Amino acid sequence: MSNYHIKHLEEYFQVYRKSVRNPESFWEEVAEEHFVWRKRWDKVLSWDFNKPEIRWFEGAKLNITENCLDRHLPTKGDKTAIIFEPNDPKEEAQHITYKQLYERVCRMANVLTEQGISKGDRVCIYLPMIPELAVSVLACARIGAIHSVVFAGFSANALATRINDSECKMVITSDGSYRGAKTIDLKGIVDEALKSCPCVETVLVAKRINSEVKMQEGRDKWLQPLLDHAYQDCSAEVMDSEDPLFILYTSGSTGQPKGMVHTIGGYMVYTAYTFKNVFQYRDGDIYWCTADVGWITGHSYIVYGPLANGATTLMFEGIPTFPDSGRFWQVVEKHKVNQFYTAPTAIRALAKEGVEHVEACDLSSIKVLGTVGEPINEEAWHWYNETVGSKKSPIVDTWWQTETGGVMITPLPFVTPTKPTYATLPFPGIQPALMDEQGHEISGNQVEGRLCIKYPWPSIARTIWGNHQRYKDTYFSAFENMYFTGDGALRDEVGYYRITGRVDDVIIVSGHNLGTAPIEDAINEHPAVAESAIVGFPHDIKGNALYGYVTLKDVGESRDHNNLRKEINQLISDRIGPIAKLDKIQFTSGLPKTRSGKIMRRILRKIASKDTSNLGDTSTLLNPEVVQEIMDNAL
Repeated sequence: MSNYHIKHLEEYFQVYRKSVRNPESFWEEVAEEHFVWRKRWDKVLSWDFNKPEIRWFEGAKLNITENCLDRHLPTKGDKTAIIFEPNDPKEEAQHITYKQLYERVCRMANVLTEQGISKGDRVCIYLPMIPELAVSVLACARIGAIHSVVFAGFSANALATRINDSECKMVITSDGSYRGAKTIDLKGIVDEALKSCPCVETVLVAKRINSEVKMQEGRDKWLQPLLDHAYQDCSAEVMDSEDPLFILYTSGSTGQPKGMVHTIGGYMVYTAYTFKNVFQYRDGDIYWCTADVGWITGHSYIVYGPLANGATTLMFEGIPTFPDSGRFWQVVEKHKVNQFYTAPTAIRALAKEGVEHVEACDLSSIKVLGTVGEPINEEAWHWYNETVGSKKSPIVDTWWQTETGGVMITPLPFVTPTKPTYATLPFPGIQPALMDEQGHEISGNQVEGRLCIKYPWPSIARTIWGNHQRYKDTYFSAFENMYFTGDGALRDEVGYYRITGRVDDVIIVSGHNLGTAPIEDAINEHPAVAESAIVGFPHDIKGNALYGYVTLKDVGESRDHNNLRKEINQLISDRIGPIAKLDKIQFTSGLPKTRSGKIMRRILRKIASKDTSNLGDTSTLLNPEVVQEIMDNAL
């Protein structure tokens, strides 16, 4: 049993050694002792990274919601499963017990069935951070439908792309959402998206802001009346361990977003096991991850991981700065939060506001602090450690991805000695490798390379929805028989890992992975634009911000550049969403290119970062003169 809860460093090393010496028996033990299965597996694992095919707990039957809900009812029925903290602090928080959550999920599952949704159908969920979001996710899982949650900050165009890619039959949304002092017309965005989504038959609409919305006859239905008439018991569909649980889209470095497919058995085992250890969760703790369920962090560490452990998980609808910059700390004090998990972007933004807001609140309940989404810089780490954690609450700087399903490299609180900016050591069962450009593994310490994983873990994504070849090309073709993460990393003298950032054209802005290609495609739609290139540059709050180099068709064009900048950002906002807008737009007469026509983004990155000391040999470029011009006019 001790395997499930690692409590000191020596035990970590023992468990880790066991997990890599015999991964199958290690994961079998975890799966056997801590979950409810309808039928045991025939085989723990079969895998081939060349195909790539990975199957965990083959032949096993289960339903993940029985593990998240039903099994807790006899002992924890009256325990709070979800605390809902609304956007407006004047609105009362809701405490939803395991029994109430079970009943709400069953009602919702019955509504889905009545509306023609059955096992294997895809349901798009486009909701704000309200309890209906968690309920909808679990209701889909209960009947075997595949949920595809789309973050409710995405544009109509981005929503339509995702709905069409997975051919969703239904969309679950709300009339609108609150975001700080603003309201957002979610139903209007859905209506716009559905003009180009013939696959959608039904739209269920929850009420949140009580706004006037257009309801399309025969397609749109208010959710509450359907729930009121639904039965509060629903037997769980018996699923295969390898049936898909959800599709979640992540930005690719090129074109179309990638619909990562996660399957039931392995994902459940891994998210539950990581949640327990990464946060050292103990019964009675109040756990808060500030992410949105629209991202993998919310799937794994607001919904599935915590609920599979019978934990109390907090869902927060608001933003860190409303009504003021003390909101996070007020929520921690109000609910006596024990584990607090947020993004470095939020920490940097709040650190800039000074310590008064933090010192005004009692944060003594906090035992563990966590960060997610991107590596945390040293300055923010120290502020978080000293100001928020009073140097007594260890920081778990977690590295993982949508594709990995759960945390991969992380300190374990009170177990692993932490080191600022380092994700430290691999989680049990994870076998990292650093590779050089030639495809050889780099051994030893004090080395740097491309981060790969040598052996499958239970929650690895199984494919890209509808495009297995792209899955193979993206993750398994760069290095033979390895999963390539797309990240660079270094390993220090004691074997700690530090993630150094993406090695492809994906830029992490405020914890969001943004592929440059889709943004460039949006800019290039502007009638005045000939071509564009996007790079990231360091930003105090966001970590990275976006810098656009834009060449106009008519270089001598006398149009107002400021207006052009606004139009370009509006296009990006419409096509992708406001999160992808550019901080800086520089108009150029051309872009530096190789003789084969490839844009030299490395040079553009250096200019954007004001690091022009070593641009390398530019004389071999097709148009070396343009480099000096861009440098002279850099913003």
